[in-house]
Amino acid sequence: MSAINSLGFIGVGTMGGRMCLNLAGKSGLPVVAYDVDADRLAALKDAGVAVGSDVADVTRRADLVFMCLPGEPQVEAVAFEPGGLVDSVRAGQIVVDMTTATVRVARELASQLEAREVEFADAPVAKGVPSAADGTLSIMVGATEDLFDRIRPYLETMGTEISLCGGVGTGQVLKLMNNMMIFQTVSALAEALAIGTRAGVDGKRLFEVLAHGSADSFALRRHGSWMAKGEYPDDLFPTTYSLKDLRYALDLAEQVGVDAKGARLVESRFVEAIERGFGDRYSPVIYKLFED
Repeated sequence: MSAINSLGFIGVGTMGGRMCLNLAGKSGLPVVAYDVDADRLAALKDAGVAVGSDVADVTRRADLVFMCLPGEPQVEAVAFEPGGLVDSVRAGQIVVDMTTATVRVARELASQLEAREVEFADAPVAKGVPSAADGTLSIMVGATEDLFDRIRPYLETMGTEISLCGGVGTGQVLKLMNNMMIFQTVSALAEALAIGTRAGVDGKRLFEVLAHGSADSFALRRHGSWMAKGEYPDDLFPTTYSLKDLRYALDLAEQVGVDAKGARLVESRFVEAIERGFGDRYSPVIYKLFED
């Protein structure tokens, strides 16, 4: 078991950049980062984050490497392309993938790293950009208990709810189910707002009152507040990403023989919202489908 004296972070976009800042500010260890967007890396320099020249450079310089990428294709590129992560690791390292991707790619990456005597955990995150910024993410981890105990202090720099879900891949299962449920709740909120306002209730008041009863939820308070204001930011979590995550969940449902009709309805609404030009907006934008 090798000591952890340095940290790496690959992928410092909307979520990863904020997570990397918390890791650098709270871990007490040097952090080196890489992203294909040089401007994102420049924004981290003031926080003392070193800039890696590529994926291999970060891998060479870090004992524990985190990744937070847009999705499965990016994980495959970073991990499996020549000169990438798998080609660059050394025995005794740890890799933690915080991307929301598929169970398949998590287990394939774990298998290839194990052959190189490198430990792996999947640790996707939930609760969105505000929680990434203030270090209060929910993090769902698929790993051995021993590895979970060793990486937990570093995960705690980025989140407050750190859960061991089981072996490799189970973090992705739980994250996909979390997002699937959130998206279905957002769809239900849009329906309730459309019905309630047409029946004469103020939209903001509708969600305030529902939050006092058994309909209350994290999605109602966060997503519903944007929906009631009719504001759909383009710097949070775009509907295109929501559709990507939902389709990962639907693929998993098909693999295990579950007919997820509710999730497929939301998929159709996301597709319609994207076709109408709202793909870069936060997913509560599906309420606009009810405004005509």
